Amino acid sequence: MKRSMTGSALALLMTAEAVMAQGNVPPSPAPASDTTRAAQAAAAAQLPPEGTRDGAFATRGFMATRADPVIRDAAGKPVWNLDAYAFVSGPAPETVHPSLWRHMTHLKHHGLFKVSDNIWQVRGFDLSNMTIVRGQTGWIVIDPLTSVETAKAAMELVNATLGQRPVSAVIYSHSHADHFGGVRGVVDPSDVAAGRTQVIAPEGFMEEATSENIMAGGAMMRRAAFQFGTGMEPGATGQMGSGIGAAVSGGTLSLIAPTRTVATTGETLRVDGVDLQFQIVSGSEAPAEFNVFIAPEKTFLAAEIATCTLHNILTPRGAKVRDARAWAHFLDEAATRYAPQSDTVISSHCWPIFGREEGIAWLSAQRDNYRWLHDQTVRRMNRGETMHEIAEALENATPPALAAEWSTHGYYGTVSHNSKAVYQFYLGWYDAVPANLHQHTPVARARRLIDALGGAERTLALADNAMASGDYRWASDLLQNLVFAEPDNAAARAKLAASYEQQGYRAESAIWRNQFLAAAADLVRGRAASSAAQSSDLIAALATQELLDSAATRFAPERHGARRLTVGIELTDRNEQAMIEVNGQVMIGRMGALPDAPDVTIRGPRLALLALLFLKQPVSAVQGAGLEVNGDAAGLQALIDALDPMPQGFDIVTP
Repeated sequence: MKRSMTGSALALLMTAEAVMAQGNVPPSPAPASDTTRAAQAAAAAQLPPEGTRDGAFATRGFMATRADPVIRDAAGKPVWNLDAYAFVSGPAPETVHPSLWRHMTHLKHHGLFKVSDNIWQVRGFDLSNMTIVRGQTGWIVIDPLTSVETAKAAMELVNATLGQRPVSAVIYSHSHADHFGGVRGVVDPSDVAAGRTQVIAPEGFMEEATSENIMAGGAMMRRAAFQFGTGMEPGATGQMGSGIGAAVSGGTLSLIAPTRTVATTGETLRVDGVDLQFQIVSGSEAPAEFNVFIAPEKTFLAAEIATCTLHNILTPRGAKVRDARAWAHFLDEAATRYAPQSDTVISSHCWPIFGREEGIAWLSAQRDNYRWLHDQTVRRMNRGETMHEIAEALENATPPALAAEWSTHGYYGTVSHNSKAVYQFYLGWYDAVPANLHQHTPVARARRLIDALGGAERTLALADNAMASGDYRWASDLLQNLVFAEPDNAAARAKLAASYEQQGYRAESAIWRNQFLAAAADLVRGRAASSAAQSSDLIAALATQELLDSAATRFAPERHGARRLTVGIELTDRNEQAMIEVNGQVMIGRMGALPDAPDVTIRGPRLALLALLFLKQPVSAVQGAGLEVNGDAAGLQALIDALDPMPQGFDIVTP
């Protein structure tokens, strides 16, 4: 990703590229235990026969792929490997859930696929799909992947296979980076500025695309490394995709602002001669999102509200809880309004569904899955069941008709995790049990529990018994408390890692597998270091108020003391004025006007302000880099000193 003056200061905006910590080579992962092998055999017995719809649809229409499977950045560094999952073939190994293995046999396919006479998809070149529509004068590109490098490679494949044409329009289906980040790989910003290429997105796209991770970015980045198995090699004892795709590409993230937005369901635009009708689904899978009905081709793009897996109502990396009821309503509208007009339903992840009746049935099953999750969670919630009780009950209660539709299985989201999310959406984290109102911190509680259990050796013995019986959930509970109580207890760490490994092997969800195996790796190898680079496009698009509010979340009043400070800010490159007011408690940023009598005024480009607030560069250094400072420079430096450094990761399974 392009580095700017902000360096690693805005890691909260980006997906980090984890770099494994240096050290001795860790022990090899353990094989599947006897109880894990038995569980896998039972799961395998439930699989559908070979030659089913998914296998046929996943390969239908294949035309071509790259000769060189490795996509590299300008410096020659690999950012994507098309053949990373070529090993997924034949019977599932004992260390991979058979259903997840089957899923990856379909998801691993890559290349250019024909959907209809004038629609194609590039699949397997990134986490998401790029959809190509033939317009009168050029290509209409829907969702240009995550990285400039993968998007460019995809576009090269399109032009080499179908014939060279310009890009007449780019459409972002929603505000997640894997659906817009590669845009500079398919179009030059000068063509957009000149009006040769239009960029279309749902209303609210720019605000949501730049701000979703701004406040909690440090925590999200660290948790995302667990969710996606960052730094983990694909393999029978390693990463097995993410459920909706292989992984997140590691190239350059970019963004070009939309030239037109869509706000209303049913709105129709003629884009390069092609009539496109939009269904607004904002507030479901993403805060700004639409689906697209490509009328001349009778094809409905369901974006990401319907894919080959149950999605996340609350993503494990962390986010605001999504509205499962609204999600189900949008799917109902899609199934009843658009699917009856469509010969094909496609998504921005996974493979298409061909056939009108197949599409109606598929979208209806997706709708029923989210509606069932929502309604049954609320039903049990109103009977007094806690989120954990509800999750346990629903996990084994999926209606047979839904269980038989494999796209409703939890390869990404899970019934357990999502039912807890629905509970949280309505009631929050508290279960109304007063003992949970004011619990001890994890370390303090763990020490008390281990003492109550009879000490470390007794706890290890109890964990051994649990593992021998295949109850890895209980073993992990015991051992995680022991590791929090005694983080240097090597036996506890090793056994906890082994327990997490077995749960990872058993997980049908790819991202549950990733989290268990990432936790095991942290325990065995130590926490991986992380580094992050940022997109200058996203930094430029982020509102200055958001940046000031983000900086305020790192203000440490105990270091600043009771001293008051007012800072006037003039951003010469953006023609913006702002102020910062600091007292003994908080730091408040305010846009719109300079204060009447500031203690200090800074004037210059916004990047210099970011260098102060995020890189914590000394005031004297930014003065030499084009920032004018007039007034109390020492007071300004005291403010910068009172800001915490940007988060650089933290431990999760150790205190």
